[in-house]
Amino acid sequence: MAWKKLAHKIGINIDTKFNESLKGISRMESLDRILEFGNKKDLFSKEEKLKMSEEKNNYYIALINDITSSDILPGIESLLIDVKSNNIKIGLSSASKNAINVLNHLGISDKFDFIANAAKCKNNKPHPDIFLMSAKGLNVNPKNCIGIEDASAGIDAINSANMFSVGVGNYENLKKANLVVDSTNQLKFEYIQEKYNEYMVRRII
Repeated sequence: MAWKKLAHKIGINIDTKFNESLKGISRMESLDRILEFGNKKDLFSKEEKLKMSEEKNNYYIALINDITSSDILPGIESLLIDVKSNNIKIGLSSASKNAINVLNHLGISDKFDFIANAAKCKNNKPHPDIFLMSAKGLNVNPKNCIGIEDASAGIDAINSANMFSVGVGNYENLKKANLVVDSTNQLKFEYIQEKYNEYMVRRII
């Protein structure tokens, strides 16, 4: 919504499909893609782009401030509870600088053992940096990690980090994932664990 609002303001109309393609990538890269899509990439200075980026962030923060625990996606809370009850560490690898703010509004920040700082990553998704940072922060070998993403750039990053990747959403967009489910409601701990174990057996063989 925030990107669509900014794009409309500068005379660029982006549809839902294009907006989906911006998931998981940095704010400035998203802006560059929008400007390129609207044939306006060379019309703005670096300072103007930074100002637009901040304006988008202000739109997003306004949306975040209205978030409550009722906005937690279906199945996520029960998944977090099941993972924690099995003594498995949980990390967050979001490209958004507002990630902690979102978790606080949702009331689930206490479920996470480590939250990666995207600002300290040299490369953004689809590079694996932020997922490797989470693995290091959790003191876990990347090959023993499971990453869940709803964006193709995120799936590429998880795969590059040598982790088991789970995609949530449209199969065509996420088909590089080791496992794809249609919605967060299908993220069941036992099911993911079963598929992960099968994956690990295949790797050994």
